[in-house]
Amino acid sequence: MASETAAGHLDTPENGGHYRPPPFMSNGHVQSLFPALCRRVALRYTRRERIHTPDGDFLDVDWVVTGSRRLVVLCHGLEGDSHRPYIRGMARAFRRRGWDCLALNYRGCSGAPNRRLRSYHSGAYEDLALAVGHAADTGRYDAVVLTGFSIGGNIILRWLGRCPDRVHPLVKRAVVFSVPCDLADSARVLARPQNRIYMRHFLVALRQKIRDKMAVMPGRIDDSGYEGLKTFKDFDDRYTAPINGFTDALDYWRQCSSKPVIPGIRIPTLMVQARNDPFLGPNCYPTSAAAANAQVTLDMPASGGHVGFIAFNASGEYWSERRALAFVEDMGRR
Repeated sequence: MASETAAGHLDTPENGGHYRPPPFMSNGHVQSLFPALCRRVALRYTRRERIHTPDGDFLDVDWVVTGSRRLVVLCHGLEGDSHRPYIRGMARAFRRRGWDCLALNYRGCSGAPNRRLRSYHSGAYEDLALAVGHAADTGRYDAVVLTGFSIGGNIILRWLGRCPDRVHPLVKRAVVFSVPCDLADSARVLARPQNRIYMRHFLVALRQKIRDKMAVMPGRIDDSGYEGLKTFKDFDDRYTAPINGFTDALDYWRQCSSKPVIPGIRIPTLMVQARNDPFLGPNCYPTSAAAANAQVTLDMPASGGHVGFIAFNASGEYWSERRALAFVEDMGRR
């Protein structure tokens, strides 16, 4: 039986569909935690490059260079980086098929604190656009595809749907997984007691980001009373919203959720949202928005967790990696 899809696209074995979790690993929490804690991916990046931004900051990106005319740009999730197993796994899978890869590290996520008070956030697609333009300006590529996970997927969808006329013409396709496309809905779900383990992990990691900024810009930001923050609303009200020009958390979530702009996407885009994802509420399954846009394929397998989609095989590739490649492979070999 094929998993449920929107926009009339059927999830079949031929296009990478029919995700079935390994025995005893169908639980959404297991699917979410096992890859983060236990997966190891052997991959060596060719080089790191620093891209300077127009506002006096920088982005660090990691390259895998094979000499291909095709490039995949990878966007990580909240408090991730280019070395997370899901990024390394996707980069390895694309490299094996002869692609070049560019793994983006958001501001402050490469191991060095960024220079500006502003932070990366779920709607900050300008840095993605800058990195894609930088890669395109090398003249090495005929086609670029985008792959994002969690808020990385939200960033991609925001760029594609909010300003489709300004997306670089080399960008041909996009694949996103586990996207909190309704940020308020996802924040409500993550505030539930059963998700305390995730919320605590994010708040601890985000506090370190605040302390990094305190060290380089003393007096402009502080973490006094941080222990009182328990949810994303608490954090976004205090930090994300004021630092990045939003009124409050609700304003930030409203302006940066990708769900409202999905109808504006103009390139073939695959969106995979597991139904047992512990990070996503019911509003994060945009069936109506996807059905209204023939360019968008929405796959909703019963299992997969959050950025999970575990698979055990000789290649070490997860289902998500094969699903992404199946979606873009008809662009043709170069």
